[in-house]
Formats: sequence, C-alpha cells, structure tokens
Amino acid sequence: QVQLVESGGGLVQAGGSLRLSCAASGRTLSGYAMGWFRQAPGKEREFVAAVNWNSGITYYADSMKGRFTISRDNAKNTVYLQMNTLKPEDTAIYYCAADGNLFRIQTMPRYWGQGTQVTVSS
Repeated sequence: QVQLVESGGGLVQAGGSLRLSCAASGRTLSGYAMGWFRQAPGKEREFVAAVNWNSGITYYADSMKGRFTISRDNAKNTVYLQMNTLKPEDTAIYYCAADGNLFRIQTMPRYWGQGTQVTVSS
C-alpha cells in the first residue's frame, strides 16, 4: 500500500506560480512511478506529468510541457509539481498518484492522494 498526501494548493492570480508537494509513505518507491493528474469542474480527470522514481525520467502531457515541471526528492519520498505562468484554465483539483507500472501511471494509477485545490483568478 502507498499513502499519498498532497499539499501546496491555493488561490493564485493568473501569471503566478505554485508548487505542489506529494509525500508518499507505506512502502519503498523503488520501481514505482509517481505522477500528477488534475480534474477541472465538469471535466474528466487528465494526466499532467509523471516521473520514474529510479531513473528520474519525466513524462508530460503535451499541453503541460513548458509551464509545468515534475521533480522528486528520493530522500523525502516526495514528488513536486512546479507550475508557472498559471492560467485560469489551470483551475482544478490536482491529484498525486503512484503505480508500479509506467504505462498505468499515465492512465489509471493504482494509488491516489486526496487532491488539492488550485484556483487561478483572472
């Protein structure tokens, strides 16, 4: 079992930045991938980014490249999502996720956090 706890969400003006954190516990993350999804009001949950815990290789949804950066701190068992130049359309609940499969981490991860709200005002 992997427990995931997100933090760092909040209200920010358009053009601003936020960094989300996700602390993992319950088992070693070796061999796992961690990622971020988001769900805007009235829309389906969508993949944002993921990172291979061992190699550090990152994966992004095409629409997220350039403004969002995923990173990890192995010592803290924590993954981050740095979000820059935020837009009102980035408003969503952001979920942390984990899975032992690099394909599933981008589609239907096994483990989820509770989510953190990000609101971008215009």
